[in-house]
Amino acid sequence: MTTHIDLRGVQWRVGRVTARRRDWPGAIELSVEVEELRGPGSPAETVTALAYTGLHGEPEIGERVVLNVGALLRGLGTGGLAFVVTRETLPPDTAAPGHIVKARYTPLQQMLLAVDEQDSVHHAVLAAADDVGGMPVVVADLHSALPAVIAGVRREDPRLRVAYVMTDGGALPLAFSRTVAALRDAEWLVGSVTVGQAFGGDLEAVTVHTGLLAARHVLDADVTVVIQGPGNVGTGTRWGYSGVAAGEAVNAVAVLSGRPVAALRVSDADPRPRHRGISHHSTTAYGTVALRPADLPVPDDRPDLIEAAHRLAAESRAPHRVVRVATDGLEATLRSSPVRLSTMGRGYDEDPAAFLSAAAAGRHAARLTAEVDARPAGPSV
Repeated sequence: MTTHIDLRGVQWRVGRVTARRRDWPGAIELSVEVEELRGPGSPAETVTALAYTGLHGEPEIGERVVLNVGALLRGLGTGGLAFVVTRETLPPDTAAPGHIVKARYTPLQQMLLAVDEQDSVHHAVLAAADDVGGMPVVVADLHSALPAVIAGVRREDPRLRVAYVMTDGGALPLAFSRTVAALRDAEWLVGSVTVGQAFGGDLEAVTVHTGLLAARHVLDADVTVVIQGPGNVGTGTRWGYSGVAAGEAVNAVAVLSGRPVAALRVSDADPRPRHRGISHHSTTAYGTVALRPADLPVPDDRPDLIEAAHRLAAESRAPHRVVRVATDGLEATLRSSPVRLSTMGRGYDEDPAAFLSAAAAGRHAARLTAEVDARPAGPSV
């Protein structure tokens, strides 16, 4: 059997599973021995490969598998490992109710039951729902902000129910995120909704809008966080990055009568000038793409960031509101996170500003829930 095939944009290899390394809901990490990994005549190597159980079941030790090794050979950061494409032994069929296709028109497309489709037990609720009732929604650029945002919410009020809406700008399978699995295990999250082409959440939804409605009316969230999955894409240009969708998410929250809270991407340690202070990803997404006003929380002990946020708000297309947020107690809660804090390869001690900024957004969102609770009750959906 051919052990290596390089096609345009795809690099396939055949290997044999030698060990099961670890697993979490929806995924298994394997050791796979691959012959001629780096081309004809190269020696065999053992690589780390990820299998999604919802697609492939659980490969056995000794079983031959076909891998996609392109990201591994390129040495990418997030996602720089091999992925199981198919197995020697076919897994059992996993057909389920639902007709919403995700990963559409690819060999691994799957039909899933979306929370908003006609066969869903929640269809009537979502058909009637037209807003999220003022629910605060934190929007962020990087997946690594998720535990920090929730830490801020919990520091303010650990009783609040937090849901996660994962958009499709990064990883499509939610199972790729060990962060989400750990946050669920620790009960920091009440549930997740995967929208667009993303899949694998507790609930599937067709759009960001129905994802937000499901978070509010099905998961009964007090606060929702909208962020792409792991593995953001950036090109070093103003518009060529997947986080531009954060601005579109702000618009969706506002359209549904939510309270958009725009978490600023901040760094004191990134070697790239465009990401120092408030990243250009935030200034573009919130300053130009967002057409509805959002709150811009900023740690109150950072006058440089406060000034930059006011400049962003003044130059933006929407009348954003800069909110100064105290950071007392946030570090302790961040350090208690059930997952290791890491952004662009840097932990809390290497770049605390990144996590404190996200946590400030979470704290502010938690405070906004008091305003939601004080609103007159609307019609039941």
